[in-house]
Amino acid sequence: MRTTVGIIGAGPAGLLLARLLHNVGIDSVVLESRDRAYVERRQRAGILEQGTVDVLREAGAGERMDREGLRHDGIELRFAKRRHRVDFPALTGGRSVMVYAQTEVCKDLIALQLEEGGPLLFEAEALAVEGADTEHPRVRFRHEGVEDVLECDYVVGCDGFWGVARRAVPDGRTFERTYPFGWLGVLADVAPSHDELVYARHDRGFALLSMRSPSVSRLYLQVPEGTDAEAWSDEEIWAELERRFETDDDWTLRRGPITQKSVTPMRSYVHEPMRHGRLFLAGDAAHIVPPTGAKGLNLAVGDVVTFARALAHRTRTGSDELIDAYSATCLRRVWQAERFSYDMTTLLHRAPDATSFDDRLQVARLDRIAGSRAAETDLAEAYTGFPIG
Repeated sequence: MRTTVGIIGAGPAGLLLARLLHNVGIDSVVLESRDRAYVERRQRAGILEQGTVDVLREAGAGERMDREGLRHDGIELRFAKRRHRVDFPALTGGRSVMVYAQTEVCKDLIALQLEEGGPLLFEAEALAVEGADTEHPRVRFRHEGVEDVLECDYVVGCDGFWGVARRAVPDGRTFERTYPFGWLGVLADVAPSHDELVYARHDRGFALLSMRSPSVSRLYLQVPEGTDAEAWSDEEIWAELERRFETDDDWTLRRGPITQKSVTPMRSYVHEPMRHGRLFLAGDAAHIVPPTGAKGLNLAVGDVVTFARALAHRTRTGSDELIDAYSATCLRRVWQAERFSYDMTTLLHRAPDATSFDDRLQVARLDRIAGSRAAETDLAEAYTGFPIG
């Protein structure tokens, strides 16, 4: 089997890349180790930056998003029982974000790829990337019990931190930070208690009120690293959420049946460079951010847009200039997102060894955002998204 671009991984990054390449007449093959049902139910991010929304629309994948997604024009910061709303359009010249789950993005892109695009092979396990430093790299994979080889001009690894693409890069530097806490996340069959996301800083730890739809709430609690989700009863979860979201006014938290519980570890990670020969890393294969800044999926989108633009430029002009700049171009955006995600994490989470001094500093930082248009604008610009490319 032969193609121009071999794409490993059918998450939102790999699927979007295939769509972008199709739209400019460049062929690709997508290899995904899991089956279609797994990919379409895999719960991940739910916040799309303005730039991601624009890219999906331009790619022809925005119809259902615009119909069913929830546009949000701000977030609420909650601390010391006070509430402060950050108005995105007023601070960013009209930008906003969209609540639309990664599972839905994948469903939309899978449908388009199967209807209009090149081969998308589910249950096709990539075994190795070979010859990345040659002009014709290869991906060895197993599909339907048979080993095969995909011959390519380029390989893009969108297969996550544990995938074969990252392991095929022989050198480079890694930068990493782990956090001594995680997020206990729940899905609940109850209408969200607020019409925008609520980020709460509390002496007992961080909490986040989010949503998946007008009838399904997504909520998170900061918990110690290594926590077992099943160790928390539903009653304990709701009681702790009520404590951390408490305000001085009459706001109340709606309760409902909890349908899913899981714990997400918190870490920051960057691999430099994001390229080896004709192998390019994208998304979690190259970088991971704590979810506080809602940047993971959006960074992956920025990577594949950068690659697609660079390859289209090469096709038109014969110049490798943008291809050669891929890693440096992506990393500028990656490090800004890492910085913002770290800032949001340390602003809102309470470290296990935090002192009263640390507590007062956090409140002072939040007071600064609430009282300074400049500080508030910096948050709003970062949250709604850094420029792509």
